[in-house]
Amino acid sequence: MYEFLGLSLVLAGLLVVNAIASLVGVTVWRLLENRAVSWSARRRAQVVFAMRVGPPALALTTILVLIIPAYLMYEPASSGEVVSKKLGAVALLSFVGVMLALWRGLKSWHATRALLREWLASARPINIAAVDIPAFAIEHPFPVIAVVGSVRPRLFIARRVLETLSEEELLAAIAHESGHLEAHDNLRRVLLRACSDMLTIVPCGRLLDRVWAESAEAAADEAAAGQGSPVALNLASALIEIARMVPSGARASMPLASFMLGDENSGVKGRVRRLLVLAGTSVEHDRRAYRLRRWVTRSALTSSLILLVLLLAHSSALVQIHNAIESAVRLLS
Repeated sequence: MYEFLGLSLVLAGLLVVNAIASLVGVTVWRLLENRAVSWSARRRAQVVFAMRVGPPALALTTILVLIIPAYLMYEPASSGEVVSKKLGAVALLSFVGVMLALWRGLKSWHATRALLREWLASARPINIAAVDIPAFAIEHPFPVIAVVGSVRPRLFIARRVLETLSEEELLAAIAHESGHLEAHDNLRRVLLRACSDMLTIVPCGRLLDRVWAESAEAAADEAAAGQGSPVALNLASALIEIARMVPSGARASMPLASFMLGDENSGVKGRVRRLLVLAGTSVEHDRRAYRLRRWVTRSALTSSLILLVLLLAHSSALVQIHNAIESAVRLLS
């Protein structure tokens, strides 16, 4: 019973901390939403991603740093405490969420692998000077131009897209996909999928998922537009041409991939208008400043996490955590 009680507390703590932190994150975003309109799309995508991934990360940290050490150090093996029906129900719900995340993650991974095998079977390698990853031309009824894979990304372009777009439009579209590559959006998409599946009782996270997807596409557009006004105009033209080639009522099946038109085709008009605005303004993309800000942010977060672990690992803090665990067990009994 000692081990079963500990496992139940771990699962319940994972769900509760994740749920509370997710609700706080969505609430904070709603308060910032109007102000965030003036932010760059890249910054908006980064903030939303942190709000979406932060709650599960906080939950896992809480479990590993606080709950498990406090339970192992201060819970008697023969305390006589049992897993109540309420605690068991919360733990079961958490277990289902974790299993769902694992199952859907594996399902998406297998779907991506199957898509890669299908496309590579008939793909023709192509050389594009602006691309430093393997690029392939494929026969596909959908106007595909997509980066597939997060560890070993590959660029796939439908033959009809290659034949329809001008050289300038094609290079602008590839600049957009390069923006996704630089931001590691496919890997971020995997993490977001896992976060959304782990939490089954708080569907409000779907708002952040949608905002991130829209912001990620806009950020890739901004990255391309940062190469100059002609690129922004050519990308707008390419979006229009590609949207015209989409078969009526059709949608691309792109598991864990960055697709030129995003998850939906309905946002093309807004993106074109935004690109026209960017073409008339100075949007030079300062990569060095961006990388410096990213390094400073990561260093600050890492230092804060190490400091938090050292502080909370102190024995007096673990005693208080164990007292809180005891109170939770009594409350759910």
